[in-house]
Amino acid sequence: MAEPFLVESPNVTYSKDFIEAKYTYSTVHVCKENGVTKVRPCSTRFTFRTGRQVPRLGVMLVGWGGNNGTTVTAAVLANKLGLSWMTKTGRKKANYYGSLLQASTVCLGTGPSGDVYVPFRDLLPMVHPNDIVFDGWDISSLNLAEAMKRAEVLEWPLQEQLWPHMEKMKPRPSIYIPEFIAANQEERADNVLRGSMAEQVEQIRRDIRDFKESSGVDKVIVLWTANTERFCDIVPGLNDTADNLLRAIERGLEVSPSTLFAVASILEGCAYINGSPQNTFVPGAVELAAQRRVFIGGDDFKSGQTKLKSVLVDFLVGAGLKTKSIVSYNHLGNNDGKNLSAPQQFRSKEISKSNVVDDTVQANPILYGPQDKPDHCVVIKYVPYVGDSKRALDEYTSEIMMGGTNTIVIHNTCEDSLLASPIILDLAILTELCQRITFCTEADPEFQGFHSVLSILAFLCKAPLVPEGTPVVNALFRQRSCIENILRACLGLPPQNHMLLEHKMQRPAPSPKRACPGGAACPLVPKKSPAAPAQLNGHPCAPRPGPPRAPLHIDGAD
Repeated sequence: MAEPFLVESPNVTYSKDFIEAKYTYSTVHVCKENGVTKVRPCSTRFTFRTGRQVPRLGVMLVGWGGNNGTTVTAAVLANKLGLSWMTKTGRKKANYYGSLLQASTVCLGTGPSGDVYVPFRDLLPMVHPNDIVFDGWDISSLNLAEAMKRAEVLEWPLQEQLWPHMEKMKPRPSIYIPEFIAANQEERADNVLRGSMAEQVEQIRRDIRDFKESSGVDKVIVLWTANTERFCDIVPGLNDTADNLLRAIERGLEVSPSTLFAVASILEGCAYINGSPQNTFVPGAVELAAQRRVFIGGDDFKSGQTKLKSVLVDFLVGAGLKTKSIVSYNHLGNNDGKNLSAPQQFRSKEISKSNVVDDTVQANPILYGPQDKPDHCVVIKYVPYVGDSKRALDEYTSEIMMGGTNTIVIHNTCEDSLLASPIILDLAILTELCQRITFCTEADPEFQGFHSVLSILAFLCKAPLVPEGTPVVNALFRQRSCIENILRACLGLPPQNHMLLEHKMQRPAPSPKRACPGGAACPLVPKKSPAAPAQLNGHPCAPRPGPPRAPLHIDGAD
């Protein structure tokens, strides 16, 4: 457990209910005037306000009885109960490895002993996964213990310990429209809602209210982790506006189950996240979310092969290598693979996995012309024997100096649901945190929240949903930096720039305008006779012999 820290700055105020921080957001505006490119640094003064009261969070999963739904529920239970179990390689303990918020760190600043890292989760008050309450829907009636056994993801000694807890959990009946998913899913569909499309949406809304009331949670977030659907056509008069979409539901026209769940969630004021690749968020759904000021996010969990691709292509192009060909082959044997064996459902996934390199390529006009991009092929095959252990094989071929060629081949075994489950937790926790963050500027002093399309979730999604007309970022480092630096802004801290200028100078820099709690300046370079150590946020503030180190103490000096 990391020690708590306090930001000491005239720009940061802590109250019982809020952390309020003044922050200068610096950007660079580039334009062309009379054939000359003009570059103008700009800055905007923000005030961020973050609610400190962490609510009791409920998460409702569509597809609760699937591999992801059972695995994430089991993982939270195992962590909450502190379970361990024997395997052939020794005893394993429940953990949250793979979670950005729970298992990774960020650099807070520099202390006497070097960089100081804290868990991501400690930057701002966040829901702990152990405190999340789960519920949800599934077209299969199996209780979660039986569904966990069917999934074949977790070791049996762990399943045995979880069984009495999981067998009490049973999914609510779900919406089933056969033409949107593969025909081979019909054998599972014994727990489905009846009635008209509008009646089914009303039932989903009642389910959300019932869960909130019976569980005592303060907030509910709904997340789709069910089957990949085929794409929907965007049709004027059908789903192009919020009013048309609601009318289409009343008339029983073509609306996908995932969009019906989105509409029900939005109408109940609950954030909705799409963890599959289909185009759930048709224009009418996006407009409805904006009207109701409800967060939506997606699309498609970014867990294994695609996450690696977003790093590797960023590296190759960033290093000046012209990637010419990307060939990605997968085979898997879980129900996701079974559903994706149908052509229309595969097409949704293919689109999601193929667009992940677009922004990286477009960022380098030296290597790529306006219509130039790598050949990109994605293949997915269903092999029942391998179950949830997906095999991913990638070949990256790049053109290098003087007509040379560089080829990288990677084999990646991805435990699909064990990689997706921590992403589900991060999506829910980060979305809830964003619901407690508001901000204003000097030009617009009325506090507002983030745009309804919550693009800060991009790090966790293969095909990030962004507000219309805004850039799509797929490069993983940029996505992670976005989350980290927005959370730092909420504490009045500057973004991480990785310059480390204090270590790159021939002569020591003048002492920064920062003070230790006792009032003495914390020099950048240690003095010959250092003062007695002072304590700040649990870290000693005394200098030590060796290379110059900036102090941990943080103030608001601009």
